[in-house]
Amino acid sequence: MAEKGPFSVGNGKSTMAQSVQSGLAAHSAGAHSVLQDGLSFTPLDSNSDRVVQPFPRSPKLQRKQAKAAKPSQEQLSRHLEELQAERSKTEAHIQSLKKRNTDLSRRTEMMKQQVRERFEIVRAVLKLDEHAVLDSLELDLRRTRTRLDQVLKNWKQHQDQVIKSINRIQKALSESSAAEEDGKGRSESLSPKKPDASEKEIRLNEERFEKLLKTLSSISRNLKAQLQRKTLLLDSSPVVIDRQTCHGQITVTTGGRGMSFSGSGCSGPEHPLQFDQVCCALGSSPITAGQSYWEVDVRCCSAWAVGVATTSLQRKGRDKCAKLGRNRNSWCVELRNRNLSAWHNDRHVACQGVGQTPLGKVGVWVNYDKGQLMFYDADTMDVLQKFSAAMTPVFDRAHHQFTEPLYPAIRFLRPPQNQTWPNHLELCHLNTL
Repeated sequence: MAEKGPFSVGNGKSTMAQSVQSGLAAHSAGAHSVLQDGLSFTPLDSNSDRVVQPFPRSPKLQRKQAKAAKPSQEQLSRHLEELQAERSKTEAHIQSLKKRNTDLSRRTEMMKQQVRERFEIVRAVLKLDEHAVLDSLELDLRRTRTRLDQVLKNWKQHQDQVIKSINRIQKALSESSAAEEDGKGRSESLSPKKPDASEKEIRLNEERFEKLLKTLSSISRNLKAQLQRKTLLLDSSPVVIDRQTCHGQITVTTGGRGMSFSGSGCSGPEHPLQFDQVCCALGSSPITAGQSYWEVDVRCCSAWAVGVATTSLQRKGRDKCAKLGRNRNSWCVELRNRNLSAWHNDRHVACQGVGQTPLGKVGVWVNYDKGQLMFYDADTMDVLQKFSAAMTPVFDRAHHQFTEPLYPAIRFLRPPQNQTWPNHLELCHLNTL
């Protein structure tokens, strides 16, 4: 049995090794013949100097070799034509840019000339009014002088009569018949002349002049304010109220700029963006870059808040997260109990530049890129409050940059018990001067 087994010891093991080697050799020869006949691969030869690439070349390697290869005359000519066409297009574009540069300078000069003409008109109006005012003062002077000259003439006549009487008396005293002449002198004596009470009224119209100075001062302040406002109006854009954000007791006018407190809630379903507890509304257009300016008419409201808010301002509930100025997502100025204050991050300061006259309009200016927000008295252009990086210690901010879109925000506040609810607030329609 041991002699017949294929894995026998001794000769059996040698026989197995020979059979395996012969099988591998046959398999290798067969595979080599198949490769030569079917795929025609060139066998690797260590003695050959030619480089053999057994795999397809990659596109990157092909492009590299194509660049390394010497281009033909046809390729060079075609490339030259392409470069010449590119040069022509580049020269044409440069000429176009130069023309635009020249046009910009020309257009700017035209704009400057138009501005000069407008200011020349303003100066001409002011100069004309100046001449009219000076002429009125000159006329008042002439009238006063005429009256005063007449009074002076009367007094000079009286003076002449007094001098003549003195001369006659002195002459009579020097003559011998003094008694006779004394009697004649007494018969021609003059009664003393007293100043007329009307003389005191002969003077320049000082009251009218004081009124004129006050009026000119007021015009000067208003002109300065309007010139400053003119710069802000260049950044103005139409602002309307987003009805979807309005509290249920707010009624928006047809134009979308006015809002009134109605006292009764609407019966429609609540919107996700709607304020459900705080009587507030937001503008419809977000501010995401650049500068923007708008004004709110507050004359028909006794308690209000005007400001800006980010998208993150909470709309539901009555906690601080939903009230203007009581969180990090909103800024405002508010009038409550006749006190005007500025609020942000639940901190407040008294507003600057507030006079005795109640505010008529509040101006709001935003420089989104620089993180600046300013509130104005839009009638006098006095700054009520400025929010910027310089004010961060007051409002407990580590930084002051806008990172979310801003929306105009308006809120009705509850007045004291003895007053009626506020009625109307309106976003002003701004147009250039």
